[in-house]
Amino acid sequence: MPSPSEPPAVGYVLKVFPRLSETFILNEIVAREQAGERVEIASLRAPTDGRFHAKLAELRAPVHWIRNDLRSAERLWAILGEARTSLPRWSTTLPELLESDVGEAVQAVELAKWAVERDIDHLHAHFATTATVVTRLASRMTGIPYSFTAHAKDIYHESVDEEALGTAIAEAHHVVTVSDFNVAELVARFAGAATRVRRVYNGLDLETLRFRPSSLEPPSIVAVGRLVEKKGFADLIDAVSVLAARDVVVPTRIAGGGRLEPALREQVEISALGGMVEMLGPRTQCEIITLIHSATVVVAPCVTAADGDRDGLPTVLLEAMAMGTPVIATAVTGIPEAVVDGETGLIVPERDPYALADAVERLLGDPALRTRLAVAARAMVEERFDVRVQAASLGALRTGSRHVAVTA
Repeated sequence: MPSPSEPPAVGYVLKVFPRLSETFILNEIVAREQAGERVEIASLRAPTDGRFHAKLAELRAPVHWIRNDLRSAERLWAILGEARTSLPRWSTTLPELLESDVGEAVQAVELAKWAVERDIDHLHAHFATTATVVTRLASRMTGIPYSFTAHAKDIYHESVDEEALGTAIAEAHHVVTVSDFNVAELVARFAGAATRVRRVYNGLDLETLRFRPSSLEPPSIVAVGRLVEKKGFADLIDAVSVLAARDVVVPTRIAGGGRLEPALREQVEISALGGMVEMLGPRTQCEIITLIHSATVVVAPCVTAADGDRDGLPTVLLEAMAMGTPVIATAVTGIPEAVVDGETGLIVPERDPYALADAVERLLGDPALRTRLAVAARAMVEERFDVRVQAASLGALRTGSRHVAVTA
């Protein structure tokens, strides 16, 4: 148990923690701690990444891995017996538990016990999938209010369970999402969402992101993200090929891992771009910052995937804007809320390598434009995407009434 002198904690529920690709969650938690909140973390799975971000050293919150050992009926029976004595409300939730996935149901019981033992007064999950399902059930068993952050895939992918998402929204104390575009989507789809869903932008630790306008020499393109369809990296490779046909040679580095890596490497080889496009694999946050600072332009050619999946508002775009590297992106979901065409970056149509190549050429040939975009982008990020503003907004939502209105 925590010390009696410690305040109640907000309990973060995450499918996996820590995860290399989810720096925005780590930044958020550290910022809330620095704002004075006590935080504890529950992870439903053990991490599998072999590399971790240096910022983990700033984290004070203990991490508890929620057991999902279902290898014997004896173990399951013991979990239910413990719940009967420690969670008086659990029996009223039993019918729903029995209808749930057995792994999620058992983890919900374990999470509920953990939340009570650790003096948690609010549960917050990231992504409206497994973590939110388990958190909602734990909330039902304990009476502890919960919230969750919905991002993109958990809203738009064809696999989204509309009924489950609607129930999660209806029972939540509040719901956070990362763009006004997402707010409008959820309000259109779910009755009652307008009173619960709030936009709070993902924040950046601006003290670690030094503003230094990029140099043209040598010119280079950087792109960062998981190697999946929605990132649009196939279009970027095609754009580099278009540039090469125009005798414009721009070395391009793509950082990230994912299931499309073999296909993208084959595309590079077929296009004879082996000397121009480098696939770097996953990189830590410190390495990403170095890459962005070294680039002339950061490109995020996001697309709506065939399965409906799409990006929310890629963190790498905001990081590049904070550091002074001009950005080119597409107008997918919340991106235009940060990248305003001709003001804080350049916007090109989805799946249009020629337009993307034109935008790269435009930036390479216009140093005044690069500087103007960089200065305006930094100012916007400072105003809208400071992690301290995000932390204050989330803290206010936690302590406010169900219908509190907070804008970050």
